Amino acid sequence: MINRGEFAVELCQQAGQLALSYFNDRANLAVEVKGAQDWVSEADKAVEDFIRQKISNAFPGDGIVGEEFGSASGSSGFDWVIDPIDGTTNFVNGIPAWTVVLAGVSGGRTQLGVIHDPNADETFAAIRGHGATLNAVRLRMGTDVSLDSGTVAVGYSNRVARTNILPVLTALVERGTMFHRNASGALSIAYVAAGRLLGYLEEHMNAWDCLAGQLLVEEAGGRVEDQDASEMIRAGGRVVVGAPQVFAELVEIADGAWRAP
Repeated sequence: MINRGEFAVELCQQAGQLALSYFNDRANLAVEVKGAQDWVSEADKAVEDFIRQKISNAFPGDGIVGEEFGSASGSSGFDWVIDPIDGTTNFVNGIPAWTVVLAGVSGGRTQLGVIHDPNADETFAAIRGHGATLNAVRLRMGTDVSLDSGTVAVGYSNRVARTNILPVLTALVERGTMFHRNASGALSIAYVAAGRLLGYLEEHMNAWDCLAGQLLVEEAGGRVEDQDASEMIRAGGRVVVGAPQVFAELVEIADGAWRAP
């Protein structure tokens, strides 16, 4: 039987090469506007279609949830959650900060997650109970950190009130923290797992943007808010992840700015 974890890594890397071919030919890229600061390109659709076909061929009983083409129910109890290109704003504007994201969910929990960055040739992967890796090297988050020793990434989208981000930025600055936004939430969360960022906060994320990254952080020794993956697939929700020593402070900041989950 095909190993789902190995399959997911290989599939994301293949999909990343397909996406990269579109990225390198952006002059001919067809782009549609879905909403304010919200685009979809022909690359998003082509990459998701590629991933869906590969999954359907390898695991015909599995369900599939994708950003661009919705849900297809399965019979196995295992669902794949796809973001073909997380960071489309970056993608269409030529900024090399976007990723291919794939998560596997069963029993209300994320069981595997892969975030592949073809621009940097970096593949972040996690299997529940078996740790997290970057290019097959084990990730372990640092334990001796404080908010004033690094950077916290903050996400923002048009799904929330514009003013809601301001209290978070203020609270971080008051604590001596640098803040960062790169327009790819999945990549930022992967950077938390790798110890490059101290944490990540966003008032509302869709499941395809965050499930893989949350598992990465958890398996690398970080902390995440306890959430039902199936509910996240249905409605999305807020995301707070971080190194163990700063997680409680990040939750406090999030609670002060947004309602608790």
